[in-house]
Amino acid sequence: MLYSERFSARVQIEEQRRIESMIDLSLLLPRLLNATESNPELAETVAKLAWTRAAGEGLRNHAVSFRLYGSTLIVSVADAIWQKQLRQMSTEFIFRINKLLGRSVVADIEFRIDPAAVDQVRSRIPTPRSSRQETPAPIPELLSAASSITDPDLRERFLRAAENCIERRESRTQAG
Repeated sequence: MLYSERFSARVQIEEQRRIESMIDLSLLLPRLLNATESNPELAETVAKLAWTRAAGEGLRNHAVSFRLYGSTLIVSVADAIWQKQLRQMSTEFIFRINKLLGRSVVADIEFRIDPAAVDQVRSRIPTPRSSRQETPAPIPELLSAASSITDPDLRERFLRAAENCIERRESRTQAG
């Protein structure tokens, strides 16, 4: 197995562990909604969070919840094609949102064309690590030094620290 493949696999495992250790926000949404009965702004925020979860990762860059007006959730989309496609799926989204919230909060979804709002959200989303430039394979001296470490956990930590150091050094040279 190549060094870059091991590095990539290690990054994926660490990301999975981080995700598994997080509290699932969708389990808290009904409680948040119950706690916000008298505060419509917080209820709107909870509905927007439910949209984000119901829409899923694939749509987060293309459809952004804008406002909850009564029982209508207004969602900004980039163009008419997205508007048409998502409008056809609105019944499913309404079902998912209300299921996440534990009661019927959203009765309708209005998809408005607002590319500026979508672009604004896209600019705030960080680039996934997998799309960043991979750290090049370490120099032979580094591999030689790592192979002399008998403890596998310590060897792994050593390689990770060296990778981070190399990545920082390269980012500084590219920036400067």
